[in-house]
Amino acid sequence: MTPEVKICGITSRGDAEVATRAGAEYLGAILAPGGKRTVTPAAAAACFEGLPARRVGVFVDAGADTLRRDAEAAGLHVLQLHGSEAPVLLRALRAEGRWILWKAVRPRSAEEFREAVERYGEVVDALLLDGWSPDAHGGTGARFPWEEVAQCRNLLPAGVSLVVAGGLRPDNVSRAVELLRPDVVDVSSGVEDAPGVKSHDAVRRFVAAVRGP
Repeated sequence: MTPEVKICGITSRGDAEVATRAGAEYLGAILAPGGKRTVTPAAAAACFEGLPARRVGVFVDAGADTLRRDAEAAGLHVLQLHGSEAPVLLRALRAEGRWILWKAVRPRSAEEFREAVERYGEVVDALLLDGWSPDAHGGTGARFPWEEVAQCRNLLPAGVSLVVAGGLRPDNVSRAVELLRPDVVDVSSGVEDAPGVKSHDAVRRFVAAVRGP
């Protein structure tokens, strides 16, 4: 099956509209404070309003009350948790049934992927794999070891989706899809002219590369 596409780090209405017209099924906004692409929940809502894509909010170690408040303000469908969130928090949020839960992890080896599956596999709707970097939790363009992780991709429990991020670009995403068989591919810096400013041509080329000939 052809994976769905998420364009993340959206900071403007124009970029959101272009991504949606190109065929992206998910739009992502960085709601964690202090990042190059951070927006407020109100700004995210304005970017996303009326568009058919599902809305994803990216958080880093936010408390449950903050997650609920910001998710409601931004009109989110998906909570993407990029920090060291405990499984008990994810279990509690998932039990509420209000949002889809994606847990981002940054495996540097097959063993770290296996550990992430063991830790989060029973409390999430999807595991998102990003590249490890000391500089930030995401959006750095770093890759995880695709070939190594691909060998243990089948460790994911049935019903848990795989989202692949980190270092994806229009010229390499088809290889990631071939190796990892993701349910969703997620790109931010790989389709940008500058942090938070999307290249509309790159967005269209990325989606086209995922869809294939």
